[in-house]
Amino acid sequence: MAMSGFEGFEKRLELQFSGDDPVNGIGLRQLDFKSIEQVLHAVQCTVVSAVGNQYFDSYVLSESSLFVYPTKIIIKTCGTTQLLKSIRPLLHFACDIGLTLSVCRYTRGSFIFPKAQPYPHTSFKEEVKYLEENLPNYLCYRKASVMPSKMSSHSWHVFSACDEAHMQNLGGGDHHDFYTIEVCMTELDRVLARKFFRRPNDGKNGDTAGKEMTEMTGIGDINPNAVICDFAFDPCGYSMNGIDNDRYSTIHVTPEDGFSYASFEFVGSIYNYHNDIVEFIKKVVQVFRPGTVSVATTSTSHEAWTRVANAIEPVGMKCRSCTVDEFPAAGTVVFQTFTPRRK
Repeated sequence: MAMSGFEGFEKRLELQFSGDDPVNGIGLRQLDFKSIEQVLHAVQCTVVSAVGNQYFDSYVLSESSLFVYPTKIIIKTCGTTQLLKSIRPLLHFACDIGLTLSVCRYTRGSFIFPKAQPYPHTSFKEEVKYLEENLPNYLCYRKASVMPSKMSSHSWHVFSACDEAHMQNLGGGDHHDFYTIEVCMTELDRVLARKFFRRPNDGKNGDTAGKEMTEMTGIGDINPNAVICDFAFDPCGYSMNGIDNDRYSTIHVTPEDGFSYASFEFVGSIYNYHNDIVEFIKKVVQVFRPGTVSVATTSTSHEAWTRVANAIEPVGMKCRSCTVDEFPAAGTVVFQTFTPRRK
């Protein structure tokens, strides 16, 4: 293991809002680019590429991704970014357009280089303290937990908070059909990881080089229905956001040997079979052939997480641990880890 390097493991923040939107239901999407830049400046990252559709706006960042829906925002950042510092400016901008926070979810894996993380990400305890101090008091249903695995290097950190109204509505509505799957992969196959390095002085910009990586690695085939916004970093590294109607997917790659890492996240519906969990995850694992895979599935249904092993075990991996916990505003979180089968 390298003594220091780029931190691939992302921090992920999801904020959901409620309230009367005065501008034709576009809500948070009416935030101008200057406001978004202010939020990202607090986090210490920038926008490198963007694409949107009628449902949401998607931004590839210098460190991962941002998704803006009318009443929901998701920021996912890697490296030594200070993700939680986005909360205050986001709450301020949301208040200005008549929206109030109803749900907060924060998740991350175990950092490869935890000592390199700045405040407030120096420890999960510090992160929880920062969240508690910066969220409105009316988000009164709160829980923080570290979900372990049999591998000390892989655990899943979850903080969830919501208001009274959300807790009352948790059993109804369409949201219980949806799930979020977050896949973290380490020890990538070295030959496959080399595809995410650019040639010196290749004369290409990040967008052009990114499109080539998407095609040559098979990432473009994971969900052929998605519109892909991709970017290749110099000298190495890759990010992409995929948009498929109202659903997003995202992949981020840190290919350096010794601390190689790739992530895949997507949102789906248990009734949407063209967005099939098994096919997506199977293709992702084949793109990277990692030494270790961890999968966190967040859903109010058991339909999603039970399919994860069906996707990963046929490509030569075995489930080594499975941890389950319940969270307000999130439902059930299932954390599974996989390593190659012993021959």
